[in-house]
Amino acid sequence: MKIFTYYQQDGRVIDRFESRGAVIHPLVKSEKPFQIGCMYLGQDSVLGMHKAMCPQLFIVTDGSGWVRVEGGEKIPVEKGTAVFWNTGENHESGSDTGMTAIVAEGEEFDPERFLELK
Repeated sequence: MKIFTYYQQDGRVIDRFESRGAVIHPLVKSEKPFQIGCMYLGQDSVLGMHKAMCPQLFIVTDGSGWVRVEGGEKIPVEKGTAVFWNTGENHESGSDTGMTAIVAEGEEFDPERFLELK
């Protein structure tokens, strides 16, 4: 058995896309386009508008915040919510109070196989 940590303070600060208060800690990465990370969005944070490079699932595990696509309204999300963006979809996320999410990205992704649409 091996035990690992993924503390927020050990993650990488995201400052691209005019982001603020956003930290990602990679968890799993593969040679094929596939990776999993833990995203920390602090108080009054935003992960700025950017294009999904491949299918992406944003799984809120703690706190609450919002997501939106380019030209769309902010949609509230909270613990227990998963958001899917397809390749090329411009999107952003943020939080007024803080939010943690697992982000899984990969070419062969089909969340509808296991998750119920809201």
